[in-house]
Amino acid sequence: MIKFNRQFDPQAIKLLIFDLDGTLIDSRLDLVHSVNAMLRHFNRPELPAEVIATYVGDGAPMLVQRALGDPRDHAYLKKALDYFLAYYRAHKLDHTHVYEGVTQALATLRQSRNGMPRQMAVLSNKPVHPSRAIVEALGLHEYFVSVYGGNSFATKKPDPLGARTILNETGSHPQETVIIGDSSHDVLTGRNAGLWTCGVTYGFAPHTLCEAPPDVVVDTPQELAKLFSRK
Repeated sequence: MIKFNRQFDPQAIKLLIFDLDGTLIDSRLDLVHSVNAMLRHFNRPELPAEVIATYVGDGAPMLVQRALGDPRDHAYLKKALDYFLAYYRAHKLDHTHVYEGVTQALATLRQSRNGMPRQMAVLSNKPVHPSRAIVEALGLHEYFVSVYGGNSFATKKPDPLGARTILNETGSHPQETVIIGDSSHDVLTGRNAGLWTCGVTYGFAPHTLCEAPPDVVVDTPQELAKLFSRK
């Protein structure tokens, strides 16, 4: 069900900024396997998938730090992060897939603004190289003018730097832009950049949307397409 918490005109939106993990793609299993491979390598007990999923969203360094129980040894943490990244680079597409309905939704969203093309971009906290490689491998690259990751800028979401960079590059105004994601980080990023915000409930962290309610909430990619194709 499409639920508005704050009304805005979807037809006035010219730019859509998407989160990646939990919004466009289901990467949960590959992230879980990579974290547990890192833990095994350092003789630590593996963690349940549902626990690791709650650690996703703040970038790879924070994911590894949380999985290790917030160690104070920075050298140890760096070794663990390096191992995780190397493993994930090799296994990032073992099970990762596009959520059902996302590709069709993107095709609709791209061309539904009063018959004129919309611009779309990706802003993830995942490192930029695997983000771009996944978008390319899963056939989503044609929909986006840019794909940025958590190490593309000096700060990560919810800092607005990445979103503001995309605004500048596309010549878009905040009031004509919406950010779409599955967590409070995406909503807070939108608020910090003055954008409209849309939460999706099918991703990794929909429970966090209660902490920072988005302007509108959708339950499926199909509802997302319907929202922005309304006349």
